Amino acid sequence: MTTRTKPPFRADHVGSLLRPPELLKAREDFKQGQISSHELRSFEDMAIRYAVRAQEQLGLHAVTDGEYRRSSWHMDFLYQIGGVVKTQDNIKVQFRNAEGVTEFTPSGVRIDGKLKLNTCIFGEDFDFLKSATKATPKLTIPSPNMLHYRGGRAAIDEKIYPEMDAFWADLAAVYADEIEALGKRGCTYLQLDDTSLAYMNDPTQRELIKKLGGREDQHLTYIKTINASVAKKPASMTVTTHMCRGNFRSSWVAEGGYDYVAEALFNELKVDGFFLEYDDARSGGFEPLRFVPKGKIVVLGLVTTKRPELEKKDDLKRRIDEAAKYVPLEQLCLSPQCGFSSTVDGNALTAEQQAAKLRLVVETAKEVWG
Repeated sequence: MTTRTKPPFRADHVGSLLRPPELLKAREDFKQGQISSHELRSFEDMAIRYAVRAQEQLGLHAVTDGEYRRSSWHMDFLYQIGGVVKTQDNIKVQFRNAEGVTEFTPSGVRIDGKLKLNTCIFGEDFDFLKSATKATPKLTIPSPNMLHYRGGRAAIDEKIYPEMDAFWADLAAVYADEIEALGKRGCTYLQLDDTSLAYMNDPTQRELIKKLGGREDQHLTYIKTINASVAKKPASMTVTTHMCRGNFRSSWVAEGGYDYVAEALFNELKVDGFFLEYDDARSGGFEPLRFVPKGKIVVLGLVTTKRPELEKKDDLKRRIDEAAKYVPLEQLCLSPQCGFSSTVDGNALTAEQQAAKLRLVVETAKEVWG
């Protein structure tokens, strides 16, 4: 079995990392007006350099900036799309865990103008990451579907978009321009983070989508929109999508296997690889992987970022063997199931436990694939 020299790598990770205490303090100081935006960025730069070195020392071939400059994995990007405004009304997303329910309540979004790309979003952030590493710099951005999923038809001004087809076309054009601009900056590894395609396997989420003005087969529109978004990607760029069922303060939103979307997802989505959440029974079985065609890579998210307990290597190897019954081992890789800090709050782990899980991914991958 061979190692991979291009992404996704045998040992990979989703992207976000726990924010160090010094960075959290700097963010709070900035919020209170005690330091400038320039000073905050200096703190971020220093923290990112440290995080990059830590990832390289663990043996990861792809490194991220930990999403250290963001409060939220997706909202910070969506607010910067031309035609999108941040509203005073907060979105309320209910997350569940063993203790009960917790809420994620960011400011909402409204589309009150034609969608356009005013500047390469996160472009300068990628430039810094690229300058700070000799490994492959990986950038994560939310998929275009997330703009629809955070408000639906009600958040889109009908005077601007009387017909939804025009909205989807403009949204895809924004992303196509963004991806083209990132390619010109030297981005060769881009990940589109998406909860919508995984959420739609949950009947309660399909009901929510209908209430938002969507359809029972909304995933087909989502797939077409991503495909149009990657139409202008450079040949040198690998694009993957990460799909999970919610990750906020060690809590989750949806449940159910990938069965509902699998056939269309794996055969029609024009990305190079799929990061899939598979860290517990809530994610379903590996049977949907039978639809994965030759040439596409599946990154198995077997190591949970929601709990501090460290998985056992033998258990991970056994689950990789189970997945290999449906898709060849050569097309599989290993990663944590999600990021460790999808929002600035972070999951209930320590930095040491985070490092142990990433180290476990690297060591297991070496033993499985060589």
